Amino acid sequence: MGLHVRPDARALIFDLDGTLSNSLPVHMATWNRVGEVYGFKFDPQIMLEMTGRATIEFADRIVEQYNLSADPKEIVKLKQESFRDSAHLLEPVDEIIAIVKEYHGKLPMAVGTGASRKSTDVQLNKLEIARYFDVIVTADDVSRHKPNPDTFLKCAELMGVDPEKCQVFEDGDLGIEAAKKAGMLVTDVRPHINYGEWLHS
Repeated sequence: MGLHVRPDARALIFDLDGTLSNSLPVHMATWNRVGEVYGFKFDPQIMLEMTGRATIEFADRIVEQYNLSADPKEIVKLKQESFRDSAHLLEPVDEIIAIVKEYHGKLPMAVGTGASRKSTDVQLNKLEIARYFDVIVTADDVSRHKPNPDTFLKCAELMGVDPEKCQVFEDGDLGIEAAKKAGMLVTDVRPHINYGEWLHS
């Protein structure tokens, strides 16, 4: 069985990175670029463990893991600049975008992401899908990020739909945990999507 919208869903919430946007290869490349500047080799395991968390949390982890004296905020700034410069490499996740387009105008839809507002805008505009969403909640809009449920609960609140009637499409363990904590209908998109060999490239 492929990806589908559940009959009891009254609103849809989509994660961004790895769900709507096949951005992980671009994130890997930009973290590698940051590593070249700060003198470390980025460990792909960090990406696997922390997908869904805010960029500042990645930076904090990197400073600790590689024993850097750098300011995490400066690392975030460089990462975001590098990501924007590489936006032309972003590709849509076609299986998910098809659902978005099919249900546009039929159900309210939101993006609930751990990405910053700047990164979110870059990706949605590059993929030309911003217009499909009624609500966009980013890392800048909540104080507690995934795996806390706040991002998704805010999406539900802004759409005016009870959490238990919202279906979340997610590719990250932290996001799936957050959606479950929010009491929502959860769809793990990973079994249905071919991301390519980004981790091993």
